[in-house]
Amino acid sequence: SERFELYACGVELANAFGELTDPAEQRRRLEAEMDEKARVYGERYPLDEDFLAALSRMPEASGAALGFDRLVMLATGARTIEDVLWTPVAEGP
Repeated sequence: SERFELYACGVELANAFGELTDPAEQRRRLEAEMDEKARVYGERYPLDEDFLAALSRMPEASGAALGFDRLVMLATGARTIEDVLWTPVAEGP
């Protein structure tokens, strides 16, 4: 997979990727993952054939996710993301 991250002043602002649209390569990877699942857990699931069929019609694609909260951190000099979130973060048990 193609992937990169954008950092500024030590803060990750965005990550980007290229989608794998080659159905033969995707099948190979999914089968390898299922082989590992069978080895570790003793079970396997069927591959998503609809997904693999759709890949043959999917054009090349990519995406990037830019975190607005990360931009606010950079702009305000906040030390943690919690300092700029507008909703409280749920605490664990």
